[in-house]
Order: sequence, then structure tokens, then C-alpha cells
Amino acid sequence: MTSDIQRILDQRHHLGDDYWTTSDRRLNKGGVFSMMSSLLLLKELDYPLDDLIHQGLDLIWATQKSDGRFKLSPEGSIYPCHTINAFHVLCAWGQGNDPRMIKTIDHLLSTQEEAGGWRCLKFSFGKGPETHYANPGPTLSALRAFSHIEGWNRWEELEASVQFLLNHWDAKVPWGPCHYGMGTLFHQVEYPFQTYNLFSYVLTLSFYPTARKDPRFKEALTLLKSKLHDGYVVVERTHPKLADFEFCRKGEVSQSATNHWLTIQKNLSHE
Repeated sequence: MTSDIQRILDQRHHLGDDYWTTSDRRLNKGGVFSMMSSLLLLKELDYPLDDLIHQGLDLIWATQKSDGRFKLSPEGSIYPCHTINAFHVLCAWGQGNDPRMIKTIDHLLSTQEEAGGWRCLKFSFGKGPETHYANPGPTLSALRAFSHIEGWNRWEELEASVQFLLNHWDAKVPWGPCHYGMGTLFHQVEYPFQTYNLFSYVLTLSFYPTARKDPRFKEALTLLKSKLHDGYVVVERTHPKLADFEFCRKGEVSQSATNHWLTIQKNLSHE
């Protein structure tokens, strides 16, 4: 695990500046070793909240707009996924109760689609009927971020988004302008969490009381459980650039991933 951490730290300048970013501070550039992803990877590896992390989080906070959105690049539009990604990283590192987060939470709660979830107006795949739905991937990330906020108990305000994701379990087909579906790749156990995936889906929804009681969640849980080996999570898919990292090798048990399974079990014990 120490070597995995060091390899992530060694990527700090791969885009020409420090903190996994570019000189003009494009925080979401760099794929799996972008600033946003690297901070989440280090969190998965129990890296401490040291000066490096604080400085990285400060760079994210510096992109917050007055209405609560986050502009992660100096140019271009701000899409809901940009704000949600920033929200997720900050909450994962314990910043969810920071007073600055109030306006972001207010923004997210006020911009949920009536049918649940968050939707952008970027139509990379055309404007078919599926694009009238929200994007399940960012919606799942937002719900995961809310679950990190200490003392959060306003679950009813997120109920529409929870139901939206449970409804997607029934539909399976691609939804949203970015076409998030539940096909072969979705059903493979991916770790660490990079895409819309069964493992992340079950983990996130396990924090929500109404989801835990829902038969669709229970179906997803049963499927995930069937993939365990003696109670441990075996990685079925990981990002190609992480293929030889110790904590997430494809086809092998991952203790870090298994810790998330234990979190699911803990959440289920509340029922």
C-alpha cells in the first residue's frame, strides 16, 4: 500500500504543475491521475490529512462560485458533474460541514430534477428520449458525497434522487445526456470507483434508509454478494493505469474494497 501511495504522489507534476494539475489550474484534467481522482485515490489508501491534502482541497475551494457551483477549469461551461465531483472530493475528506459548503448544498438540493437526480444540457449523443432523464452517474456521486457529511439526517430531501436510481435498476437502459446504462461493465465489480458501477451503486444506496428496504436494492445487493470470495471483494475491473497497483489488482482480493463491503454490512445492520 505504501508503494501505491508513493506512485500516486510521484504523479504530482505530470501535467506540468504541482498537485496533479496544469499551470492554468484545470483540476479535472489528467484522467485517473487528475487532482480530483488522485485525492480520492489517496483517501482510499488512508493517506493522512496533511499539508499536501489541505493545499489540494484549498485549490478546489478556490474554484467555488458565489452560487455554490465549482468551476474546475478556467474556461468552458460549468456542468452539474463538475460541482458534484468537487462536492464529492471535499466531503470525502471531511469538508462537508465547512460553512462554505452551505451554498453548494443549497444549490444541489434546489437543482434536482423533479423525477430525481441531476441533469446537464450537454448532448454528446444527440437528443433522444433518454436524455430527458438525469445522469445516473453524477447522481450516484452526489448521494455518496452527502453520505460523508457528519450528522447529515435530511434524507427525505434526497428521496427523489434515491428513487430515480432505484428506478434505473428496473430500466437498465442508458439514461441521461451522457448515456449511463446498466450493462456488462456496470455489473462487473469495479474498484476503485471510477464509473457508474454495481459496487458503488450498492455502497451508496446502503446509506439511505428507504433504499435499504427496497426490493430493487436487495436484488443489487444479492448480486454483489454472489461475487464475494469467502467474504472478500475480488476486483473484476480496474482502471488500466492502476492495473499493477497492489490495492486493486484485477482478479485478486482487495482489502480496501472489502472495507467498503464491511461498510455496507454496517449500514444494513441499522434495519
